[in-house]
Amino acid sequence: MRAVKSPDENKSAHGAEIESLAAFDAAVAAGALAGRRVQSVDLTHRSAALLAADASGTVFLGCPMEPGPEEKIRADGALVFPPVPGLPFDPYRGLLYSPDALYDGLARGGYEATPDALAYRWFQRTRSDGDAFASMLRALHDDAVSDALEEVLAGTRVVGVMGGHATARGSASYAAAARLGRTLARSGLTVATGGGPGAMEAANLGAYAAPHPDTMLDKACELLGEVPSFTPSVTDWARAAFAVRERWPDGGRSVSIPTWFYGHEPPNPFAGHIAKYFANALREDGLLARSTAGVIFLPGAAGTVQEIFDSTTPNYYGSRGEPVPMVLVGRDRWTRELPAWPLLKALAAGRPMESCIALVDTVEEAPATLARLSKA
Repeated sequence: MRAVKSPDENKSAHGAEIESLAAFDAAVAAGALAGRRVQSVDLTHRSAALLAADASGTVFLGCPMEPGPEEKIRADGALVFPPVPGLPFDPYRGLLYSPDALYDGLARGGYEATPDALAYRWFQRTRSDGDAFASMLRALHDDAVSDALEEVLAGTRVVGVMGGHATARGSASYAAAARLGRTLARSGLTVATGGGPGAMEAANLGAYAAPHPDTMLDKACELLGEVPSFTPSVTDWARAAFAVRERWPDGGRSVSIPTWFYGHEPPNPFAGHIAKYFANALREDGLLARSTAGVIFLPGAAGTVQEIFDSTTPNYYGSRGEPVPMVLVGRDRWTRELPAWPLLKALAAGRPMESCIALVDTVEEAPATLARLSKA
């Protein structure tokens, strides 16, 4: 199984960026700090290095440092964007989120005390007040997340798994989506989801289970079924997931791309890398654009329908190059209840994307169908 790369493995493509104290120390030791971008690295204990190094043309994004070294590097010609106090998030972050980072404090104070909940409340306060500063901070954050996501996914084959948040833990549909995620991960693909509960969580859980024996996933689904939904208690829902992670550590890596725009839906803790955005439009486009190995659409509602046609448009026009495979799961769902398939088929007729779309009855058929479409 191919693991998702860490940011440090992709420095050849992003060599100007310094995102850790170790990378900063290495750059200083090599005399290579000038012209670099230092993102969200605490430099309060690197005063001597800053005073001695050439920082001409260097950009420091949200890096705490002592006043003397800051004055010196500014005199060198460095550009310094200071940390913003009082925020529940870092607008300059150089790395994606982890489940532990977003859920820090869950064990002590419950979900409402976590950075994820605090960021959502800040977003709720600022999203409609017209404050240009808050808008700028959200834009900075989301751009930094996009940059970090590019680093993590560089060189990987990504398959998107879309589906509804209402799929309950303990249900047959949840277990099937989890097995799908496991099968895709074991085939060497990086699973990417919208990061929320339901089918999205199940697919990330399946990827997490990929290195473990098959019985692990069955038991995990059984344990999670004791807390079927994030309502009425996100705290209980999240704690159940972390209990599974603690019982079976060292799970497989996958990616999730949630949004605080739908902040009432908490991010699931099974994705190793979480690219959480404030702007839902960036999140939707980023998720589908990066699903270069194809997209599987499990039964869902309005959000999944939107994702089907957000994926269809670039396939129709060829705006992202060759069309990527699209597999819709659930014949009755997509032909009768929400008849997206007839419209998709009509749009694809006579175009290159026609050979890249398929409708299947069951989740179990999806991986082989995706593989077949990829070779078409």
